[in-house]
Amino acid sequence: MTRIPSIGHGRQRVALLLAAALLGTFESYAAPLRAQRPPGYDRVILGGRVMDPASGTDAIRNVGIRNGRIASVTTASLSGRDTIDARGLVVAPGFIDLHAHGQTLETYRMQSLDGVTTALELEVGTPDVAQWYDDRKAGRLINYGVSIGHIGARMTVMHDPGTFLPVGDGAYRAATPEQIDEIARRVDEGVKLGALAIGAGFTYTPAATREELLAVFRVAGRTHTPVHVHIRGGVEGLKEALSLAAETKAPLHVVHINSAGYAETPAMLSMIADARAQGRDVTTEAYPYTAGMTEIRSATVLDTYKNADDAQLHDLEWPPTGERLNRALFEKYLKIGGPVVIHRNTEEMVAVAINSPLTMIASDAYMLNGVGHPRTAGTFSKVLGRYARDAHSLTLMEALRKMTIMPAKRLEARVPNMRKKGRLSTGADADITIFDPARVIDRSTYREPTLAPLGIQYVIVNGVPVVAAGMAVQGVNPGTAVRAPVRLR
Repeated sequence: MTRIPSIGHGRQRVALLLAAALLGTFESYAAPLRAQRPPGYDRVILGGRVMDPASGTDAIRNVGIRNGRIASVTTASLSGRDTIDARGLVVAPGFIDLHAHGQTLETYRMQSLDGVTTALELEVGTPDVAQWYDDRKAGRLINYGVSIGHIGARMTVMHDPGTFLPVGDGAYRAATPEQIDEIARRVDEGVKLGALAIGAGFTYTPAATREELLAVFRVAGRTHTPVHVHIRGGVEGLKEALSLAAETKAPLHVVHINSAGYAETPAMLSMIADARAQGRDVTTEAYPYTAGMTEIRSATVLDTYKNADDAQLHDLEWPPTGERLNRALFEKYLKIGGPVVIHRNTEEMVAVAINSPLTMIASDAYMLNGVGHPRTAGTFSKVLGRYARDAHSLTLMEALRKMTIMPAKRLEARVPNMRKKGRLSTGADADITIFDPARVIDRSTYREPTLAPLGIQYVIVNGVPVVAAGMAVQGVNPGTAVRAPVRLR
């Protein structure tokens, strides 16, 4: 029997052919439209080893950035207006430096090349918080912030002629009760104006009495503001700071414990560990260098070296010339004024501090017209290269934890926007450092402090690269203020 084709099947075939033709026509129009559609992200970082100490993530991921924030961390493919190929590189939260002096374009540039995305002046601070932030409101290369400084408040009240550190009555004259009240009032006002912390340097203000220091610490305790203190040296100096904090219930942060402790560093770290075990809010930091640096006219230098013999004065190096000082040179440069390098520590004690789980990494950066300490350009890359990779005394994740989430957490109780820094997760600020773990290393020296490190490939601040392919990006200022809430009442 002959089979007659179904009319229904024929209509179905015609419909399918028509649909295919229409689909082809649609595709011819849709393809250009898709090409014109904006990509999903402003910038994407593809194929990098994402290491986020806050979450413990250590995996190959793609990162999408939108409007200055991290919008995606995923294994899925991403597209953006700009793409960074991070294969073979570590993608980490941007480094947070709690102890960065200078706060100038020159210093910011050096620090950005070392992976720093947020630099905070919390030891010396400023006597005028409102003016300090106002001076920077046009933007800076990296994020910035400041403490209200007891040193500066004291200098103002005591009419000290110094510019950065006291050289007269601000260092050497005891304050009257009325002056103590005024110093404490100024510190309290700075806290209300959004200072990140209270800065103090006991070695720079040796005439400050316990009564005066208690007045400052009471402000810290009442407002739950951390005090970042350059303590008097050694165990006895730490006991003093811990006692002030205990009496006033003030949060305490001990700056550069390696240069405060020298040979007593292990004992001092043990004291901090004991205090934390008792529930005390005490933290500390370290930098990976055996020499410190400060002003030659400061009390901390004069009290140690003004009557020293040539053998002891040999500790001191004049940065512009590299000379090690004797009595004649000390007197010569004392008249000129300026920073001096102090060679007093050992590699063993520095390693104890850097490798301790208690310490954050902070540079104590300083650079002015090419003169400064190599830690300005090399602190973070040195820890990554020499301690984490070469010596294996830290894991890479441990090193990154000291540079990112630990400093963020030190401040976030007082500074809510620090909860979006130090992390590489959705919703966090897009402050990101991308480096080659096989190559990263510091190069700066005491003779050439501005030599940039190797291996820091990209540094992104609020979604904008400030370092690309290892080179500084010109003409960008994406950094914004890091500030506590302003409470004038």
